[in-house]
Amino acid sequence: MNHNLQFDFLVDKGKNTLTVRREFLAGRQLIWDCYTKSELLDQWFAPKPLTTRTKSMDFREGGHWHYAMIEPNGTEYWGWTAYLKIRPIDYYTSLDAFSNSAGEINKDLPSAEWRVTFSEKGENALVETVTTYKSLSDLETVIQMGMEQGLKTTLEKLDELLLTLKK
Repeated sequence: MNHNLQFDFLVDKGKNTLTVRREFLAGRQLIWDCYTKSELLDQWFAPKPLTTRTKSMDFREGGHWHYAMIEPNGTEYWGWTAYLKIRPIDYYTSLDAFSNSAGEINKDLPSAEWRVTFSEKGENALVETVTTYKSLSDLETVIQMGMEQGLKTTLEKLDELLLTLKK
């Protein structure tokens, strides 16, 4: 892997936000597809060694993505993403929460609003994700859950997938 790719993980406890900027060795359209198509998300969207399985996805304003991240032993962690605003290959906003297999939101765990922006950085793509939590406590909870390391390994899986897609 090229470890010179930009990766910023910025915490703003005053605004309850995490900002992640990550560069990828691919064009913006391909990266957009990797973030917005379930058949591609299933190949990378979970920290190693977990895998992802989509139960349902409707990528449109008012749509959703319901998925599970699965440990090698079979333990499932369900998530629900509700899409709010979509401007193809530029950005989308969503509400992201933990859920159960029926899609019911787990109100005991933090939820957040995401704004995911796609831009060009030379021949590469740059993705900036700004995640806003309802409280400082929620932000600190996800940091303690290992969000930074989890994102690093998840995005490395996307790097590996891109190598196979660009052949």
